[in-house]
Amino acid sequence: MFVKLKPLDIVSAALFAALMGIGANITAYLVIGGVPITLQPIIAMIAGALLGSRLGALSMIIYMLIGLVGIPVFAEFSGGFRALVSPTFGFILSFILTAFVTGKIIERKQNPSMAVFFIAAFTGLVINYLLGTNYMYYAYLWIAEAPDGFSYSMVWAWMILPLIKDIIFTALAAASVPKLQRLLNKRLKPFQRTA
Repeated sequence: MFVKLKPLDIVSAALFAALMGIGANITAYLVIGGVPITLQPIIAMIAGALLGSRLGALSMIIYMLIGLVGIPVFAEFSGGFRALVSPTFGFILSFILTAFVTGKIIERKQNPSMAVFFIAAFTGLVINYLLGTNYMYYAYLWIAEAPDGFSYSMVWAWMILPLIKDIIFTALAAASVPKLQRLLNKRLKPFQRTA
């Protein structure tokens, strides 16, 4: 799947993995209902949009693996295999699919319109929330200690404030990505970058 990567591809994937670590911790200690408020969903979408589905997903896999080996790149400067039993680990998994699907939607069009970028970005956001929030619900039921009165609606209620932030940032990202893409294509044309 990820064969014949050029040096620029490797650097690009590493760059977005690093951006995920930064985005996880810019607001690291702002937590609602056990959910850290981060910039990661937007970075995952932009990775897919700019790098393409495969390379964008690869950058998110690299980010996840870096965190799992113990480097504190996850939210609240955490890392290590204990993240696997965290209720929010589903969001980390969702970033891989978010980047892949966002990139795949954009790749299907030769000259994607602004509407395509918006559809791709918001589809990525839906994937992020559906996978991450449902994972969190079941993790609290089966792995972690759930708070008093815990319910499925409580988990979604925790996500309201992050969702408002993410809707705003997703719209901004979708509007910005076409310009970023044109700029990068112009700058990187001599390198014949593959996605």
